[in-house]
Amino acid sequence: MTDNVRELRDIKDFVRACELFDDIWHFEQDNRPVTPDLMKALSHAGGYVAGAFDGDVLVGASVGFLAEGRALHSHITGARAGHGVGHALKLHQKAWALERGLERISWTYDPLVCRNAHFNLAKLGARPVQYLPGFYGVMGDSINQGDDSDRLLTVWELIDPPACSAEPAEVLLDTEGRVTGSEAPTVLVAVPQDVEGLRRTDLAAARAWRLAVREVLGGLLEGGGEVVGFRDRRYYVVRRGTAASSARV
Repeated sequence: MTDNVRELRDIKDFVRACELFDDIWHFEQDNRPVTPDLMKALSHAGGYVAGAFDGDVLVGASVGFLAEGRALHSHITGARAGHGVGHALKLHQKAWALERGLERISWTYDPLVCRNAHFNLAKLGARPVQYLPGFYGVMGDSINQGDDSDRLLTVWELIDPPACSAEPAEVLLDTEGRVTGSEAPTVLVAVPQDVEGLRRTDLAAARAWRLAVREVLGGLLEGGGEVVGFRDRRYYVVRRGTAASSARV
């Protein structure tokens, strides 16, 4: 288990954090999202650079910067499995932000990764606010390679995060990736159970899921819809908006 989360200050720790990220994502050398010198600059300028340790071993790291609207934007967070690091880092981020008078933390994540959706929405109480197709362009890391880099911009309100909605809802995108045509005011949008595994075994199926979720979830958000929870570790719960563009789904 993680026994210590602290801000990183030393260039040697920044190098260790980059090596950790490389071990997780296997980035191409010219396509890293952060570098040790950038971490140094962000830390010196008042940004967020932190690491989680199991004894003397760095098992997780997170890098963020100040954003408009009294917010911290978490740019990248990586953790080794089996250490309970993700939650510890988020709690550290929260404490760090509140100490500086910040009211929210934002980040992006792949909407198809259901474990991240469950963690972000059901456990933390964060909420997606915008669907961003192809946000990072072509990504060369081993996890995202071969797929579009669609992301959900997600906001965690630190003072009063909302509870997950328990209101009745009908399935709009089912677990086979099919649109049902439901016109209910609150709908469920499924994601694949393991999109990362699906990319390795059936890239065409993974891409079909990407397009379906982009069309349905992206269309609902574009039409003023609001994601109000994540249910059964598989479904986004979306309260429809009233804009005309939501009619396409």
